Amino acid sequence: MDVIKKSRLMLFPRLNKWITIVFVMAIAVAGFRGYQLYKYIFDHNIHTPGSIIIPLNATYEQVVDSLKKHEIIINYKAFNWVAKRKKYAESIKPGKYLLDKGLNTNEILNMLRSGNQQPVQVTFNNLRFIEELAGAVSKYIEPDSVELLQKFTDPAIHEKFGFTQSTFHCMFIPNTYEFYWTTTADQFLERMSMEYKRFWTEERKNKAKEWGLTPEEVMTVASIVQEETNKKDEKPIVAGLYLNRIKRGMPLQADPTVKFALGNFRIKRVLKSHLEVDSPYNTYKYPGLPPGPINFPEISSIESVLNAAKTQYIYMCAREDFSGYHNFSKNLSGHNENARKYKAALDSMEIFQ
Repeated sequence: MDVIKKSRLMLFPRLNKWITIVFVMAIAVAGFRGYQLYKYIFDHNIHTPGSIIIPLNATYEQVVDSLKKHEIIINYKAFNWVAKRKKYAESIKPGKYLLDKGLNTNEILNMLRSGNQQPVQVTFNNLRFIEELAGAVSKYIEPDSVELLQKFTDPAIHEKFGFTQSTFHCMFIPNTYEFYWTTTADQFLERMSMEYKRFWTEERKNKAKEWGLTPEEVMTVASIVQEETNKKDEKPIVAGLYLNRIKRGMPLQADPTVKFALGNFRIKRVLKSHLEVDSPYNTYKYPGLPPGPINFPEISSIESVLNAAKTQYIYMCAREDFSGYHNFSKNLSGHNENARKYKAALDSMEIFQ
């Protein structure tokens, strides 16, 4: 009996020792794993700050591929582990996201799951044709240029917003606007319509009336002014000249409108053959304003018409020094002399077309 008791006493201390060791090891492993998971969730996980675009109906694999392409994430094991727990694959939201320095994995996933997008700055200027506008805007929002162009050329859309095909240019005033990448084509159009109405205040409308013009007609004149000169100090003079022609019932005879009719603004020298083009935009052949703007006039060009210089000029010709400025005249003889100087300068430069 004593031997059995003694054996038991010798056995249990050994068992207790191993149980203690296993227990301590389990706690250590659990602690290490807990610490590892804590780091997975709360450690900074941005390698290279940047933006990613998540398209509509993107898969989880596509999101990860985009992150890898831009080398944004440090620890993909952590990202995948947290994403799985948050069921991110089931709630992917499209958009453009800015992943900045210092974000941890939990914050990254919360941003992506909530659709907390980075606004995009949509800028367009120096455009002439509606196709160019579609291409420029498609770089910033989800709809591609084909979808946008279909909307921009739809007569029902023109009518909806109170324009014609020829005056639809007017609704898009060049500037920088804030959108989200997920903006639809219809949402973009609604916003542009709102910006157009906001621009045309009662004060601006009244100034247009003083010149006997509608807002669309002001923008048509402004588009011609914009093509004639990029000198802000000269724009009001050019605007005043064209308004003088309109007031006197004279043909505008604006070279840029002929270039628009031909679809070719690379022409440096408008020839008699160019003037034969049969188009309502040919202001040599057809009197009055063309049907609509020949580009997307900028605010400075529009303001130059509303605040046009009051002069007696009715003729203009590019200066022979190619400075971008013009010589102005009140009569044909003065204009012919200016034209002779400019023609001689073109000939000396061997510019014949």
